[in-house]
Amino acid sequence: MMKNFRKFSFSAIMCCGLFISAYAQPVTAPLPVKVVAGKQGFNLTRAGKPYFIKGAGGTNYSDRLASYGGNSLRTWDSRNGQDVLDKAQKLGLSVTMGLNVARERHGFNYDDTAAVHQQLERLRQEVRKYKNHPALLIWGIGNELNLQYKNPKVWDAVNDIAKMIHQEDPNHPATTMLAGVNKREVDYIKVRCPNLDLLSVQVYGGLAKVPQQMLDAGWQGAYMVTEWGPTGHWEGPQTPWKASVEETSSEKAAVYKSRYEASIKQDKHCVGSYVFLWGQKQERTPTWYGLFTEAGEENEVVDVMQYLWTGSWPKNRAPHISSFLLNGKPAADNIFLQPGKSYNAVAAVTDPNQDKLTTRWELLPESTDLKEGGDHESRPQPINGLLSSAVTNKAILKTPEKEGAYRLFVYVSDGHNKVATANIPFYVRAAAQ
Repeated sequence: MMKNFRKFSFSAIMCCGLFISAYAQPVTAPLPVKVVAGKQGFNLTRAGKPYFIKGAGGTNYSDRLASYGGNSLRTWDSRNGQDVLDKAQKLGLSVTMGLNVARERHGFNYDDTAAVHQQLERLRQEVRKYKNHPALLIWGIGNELNLQYKNPKVWDAVNDIAKMIHQEDPNHPATTMLAGVNKREVDYIKVRCPNLDLLSVQVYGGLAKVPQQMLDAGWQGAYMVTEWGPTGHWEGPQTPWKASVEETSSEKAAVYKSRYEASIKQDKHCVGSYVFLWGQKQERTPTWYGLFTEAGEENEVVDVMQYLWTGSWPKNRAPHISSFLLNGKPAADNIFLQPGKSYNAVAAVTDPNQDKLTTRWELLPESTDLKEGGDHESRPQPINGLLSSAVTNKAILKTPEKEGAYRLFVYVSDGHNKVATANIPFYVRAAAQ
């Protein structure tokens, strides 16, 4: 009897230990996501409830994203995927997880069946690794695979990846991200990618036209906008020396708001979007696409996004810049200056909260490390010692002696982590006009 008692005690202890061990482990279960067709359009559901994506591209400042009314973030690959998903879960955010698919413009050959298969199996492991995480929302297959490509077999590979995702993970939809809206690519995808659950497009200056463009291209399914933002550097004015003219942070705020309200907010086929970029990067300039400075200051676009996501403006608003002039001229006026001469720079900036403003000026050579598709660019080194300023909104620029293209930046901060930004490209030459 004692022997049986010992057996019972040991079994009970083991069962109890297993129970405690199981209880101590975090419970992770996927929240099923579906694309649901309705009478007028499409919706996403997550765990059976309607889910409209109020998202941002990037993993920086995700705590701010959550507190400002966003509900989702988007990545371009699955590096650090576990950390990204875990942090998102703690903040109540979901994640459209990017799967890094090789691009033809970087040298990948979609006629190489062995390499294509190897890529598929690599991505299978990524899907298996993260498929049950409750923060996962959608799988994003590649990024702008239609940019500078020729081989339509890429879409066969995309479909095979989507098919694999459905085999491994029945709980999350699959999409692929296109650069722009193009009927040729939409036709390819309709024929070659039947396993995609929805389409994703990435559009900047033309965002307001996307609903009509999708119709014209023949896409009748659900879609989301996985990148959108300011007027792209390839879309706006350029100087004679091929420098793109960037909108001020306040001009960006206006177009973000108007374009979103004309498209993403209105189109019943659109299930949400990811604003670009919830962070900072060098792409043509250090300020063109990021909603934040390198120091983490928020520009006026962040205020707009909080309004679009919640219907309410933040209590503290970013400074508003209404004009920026160099030698009395705005950025679009093709400014030529003489070497070694002094010129006035003037920024007209107001603060909605009447905060005390401080200004930082920066002179950079025009960037020459120019890439496509968001590939990494190096930031130009600042040129010091040529700017002086006695007041907040004015500076005196002494131009470099070396002939060439330059850009003058102004950053106006309110002391509460909000900022206005602007820049002016100019060209130094001896025979300046």
